[in-house]
Amino acid sequence: MRITKRTNIAIRLLMYCATHQERLVTKAEIAGSCNVSENHLAQVINQLSQLNYLRTQRGRNGGMSLARPAEQIRIGEVFRLLEGGLPLAECFADADNTCPLVSACRLRLALIDAAQAFYASLDEVTLDALICDNIDLMKLLQPVTCGR
Repeated sequence: MRITKRTNIAIRLLMYCATHQERLVTKAEIAGSCNVSENHLAQVINQLSQLNYLRTQRGRNGGMSLARPAEQIRIGEVFRLLEGGLPLAECFADADNTCPLVSACRLRLALIDAAQAFYASLDEVTLDALICDNIDLMKLLQPVTCGR
């Protein structure tokens, strides 16, 4: 299974916010630290705020923060919400399914079981577990500063 760029960015964004819970973080600093374009990031920020994972504040001193504690954010739930509508294989798509085996193929059921196991495994992981005592991650997610 391969996750989309959107989900990858979402997890980086959530980890960044979780490592800086004491303050609002900006889109620019996340983009710099996480090697993500601000355009893609803006779309993900919007989606995560609509899903109540992020709290955003506009204006000169604006930014974002987690909308709930990191230990209450389950990675499986985030993946499910962001990836859930994507077909795993052609036979899962309502439109454009040209597979001639679909009526007799058992692989579809195996893929459904595998996806459920994948999400169930990620349901055991919290955002807090990804960052807690992860010194190397903390170093990587420090705000990028400009030298003058």
